Amino acid sequence: MATATAKKVAMVTGGSRGIGFGIAMALAGSGFDLAINGRRDQTEVAEAIGKLQSAGAKVLYLRGDVADRAARAAMLEAVERGFGRLDVLVNNAGVAPETRADLLDASEESFDRLMSINLKGPYFLTQAAARWMVRQRNERGQDWRGCIINISSVSAAVASVNRGDYCISKAGIAMATQLWAARLAEFGIDVYEIRPGIVATDMTAGMREKYDRLIAGGLTVEKRWGTPEDVGRAAAVLARGEISYATGQVLNVDGGMTIRRL
Repeated sequence: MATATAKKVAMVTGGSRGIGFGIAMALAGSGFDLAINGRRDQTEVAEAIGKLQSAGAKVLYLRGDVADRAARAAMLEAVERGFGRLDVLVNNAGVAPETRADLLDASEESFDRLMSINLKGPYFLTQAAARWMVRQRNERGQDWRGCIINISSVSAAVASVNRGDYCISKAGIAMATQLWAARLAEFGIDVYEIRPGIVATDMTAGMREKYDRLIAGGLTVEKRWGTPEDVGRAAAVLARGEISYATGQVLNVDGGMTIRRL
């Protein structure tokens, strides 16, 4: 194990593009070194890593699928070798259904894929990371604090009958946030959930026309798409510990989409 670095370290799954990259950039700007996970080859994420390094972070790229037990273990071992510490875990990696299907037609294969990547992976990555964080707390004393941030979606609470598997996976993340917050509070580890709304990423690019129309029609209070930077700023505030006495809480970054209105 490497001697612990002086700078705090954050691990961001799915951190090389989209919302994850927005979060990673905000954390780099907040003084964190970074462990970035993704499934692409490192040559394909070189540009993203270069931008993070230019923002002041030392960056370790962790290629692996969060749904795979061995890959999760290998990633945390690499962080321990490279940095000797882990202060923040951001569970961001996730996928949408390959085909949007009505509840009456949706396949078990799609359900299993989304549950494995969107729910099981982050749940057990949190378990492993939390065990390491508890050890750090025991070694470094009561002043050490950790933070776990789950990136879910407004779909955790807003039903979409043509992608029920996605909604259920995000609702599971919402409960996981509550469970881990309750379990880890005694160890000084805060757990939060961020629920993005309609955010402009490669995942939503194919729905541009639909959401442009819905936003113009009043779906959101703020009449614009969200950006990865919007979510990144929110995550950085939580990671820096600027909100205290609030573990387990949900932060909606959705332009007012989920405000109940008449």
